[in-house]
Amino acid sequence: MTARRFHAEVEVRRIGEGLIDRSLPKSEWTHAAHVAAAVYLVAGRTDIAAEHEMPDMIRSYNLATGVENTDAGGYHETITQASLHVVRHVLKTRAKDEGLHVLTNAVLDAGYADKDWLLRHWRRDTLFSVTARRGWVAPDLAPLHYSLSGSN
Repeated sequence: MTARRFHAEVEVRRIGEGLIDRSLPKSEWTHAAHVAAAVYLVAGRTDIAAEHEMPDMIRSYNLATGVENTDAGGYHETITQASLHVVRHVLKTRAKDEGLHVLTNAVLDAGYADKDWLLRHWRRDTLFSVTARRGWVAPDLAPLHYSLSGSN
């Protein structure tokens, strides 16, 4: 799968700020945009505790774009937390002064361009369960290769 490539830092900032202020057009809230927003929050907004604040950002963004947060759709806690942790894992291998677009592309290139990367770690029925949508559920197929305990 070929993921969107980011060519300028301003692209990633626009997505991240569009999530925060709920101005990003719904049609642009793609898997690559989710990754860009996570990179923006982790690397570009160190004043934000992404693991704690991104869930409400996504819930609010969903509501602003007409998406209900229910047991069947909208916000998904396990996916959000796993995504933030893979972003942190990849960013540990990168120079701190690289642009946000370079960092976002690095995450996508590291095997996370396809949203189905999660299915390497979770069974589909586990990942898309109500329990996983509402809270963290550990992988049941293969462990993630870094700690999800909060130590980053």
